[in-house]
Amino acid sequence: MIDGYTPPLPPSPGAAPEVEKTKAIAILAYFIFFLPLLVARESTFAMFHANQGLNLLIFFIIVNIVGSFVPIIGWFIIGPLGNIVGFILLILGIVNAAKGQMKPLPLVGKFNFLKI
Repeated sequence: MIDGYTPPLPPSPGAAPEVEKTKAIAILAYFIFFLPLLVARESTFAMFHANQGLNLLIFFIIVNIVGSFVPIIGWFIIGPLGNIVGFILLILGIVNAAKGQMKPLPLVGKFNFLKI
C-alpha cells in the first residue's frame, strides 16, 4: 500500500472465463473507455481497464491543454513528450489487458473515476 492506495489484485483462477470473455472489450476500452460501461458492466476486469482508459484520456487532455497554452516550452517540450509518454502508457495498458492482467498504469493508474 502506497499513500493509501491498494492496487487491484489480478483475477483469481476462477475468474479466467470472465477475463477471456471480456479481453477484447478491455483492450478496446483504451480507445473507447465507455465501451465496457455499455457492454460488460458486470465484468470487474473490463471495468478496471475502462477506468484505466478514462485515466489515460484525462492525461492526454491535460497534456494537450497545457502544451497548447504554454508558449514555446509547451509547444516543443510538454506537448510532444507528454504525447509520447501517453502513447507508451496506451501500449502498456493494451498489453496488460491482452495478457489478462489488472495492473494499474504508471503515473495515471492509481485514480478511480469509475465505480468498479
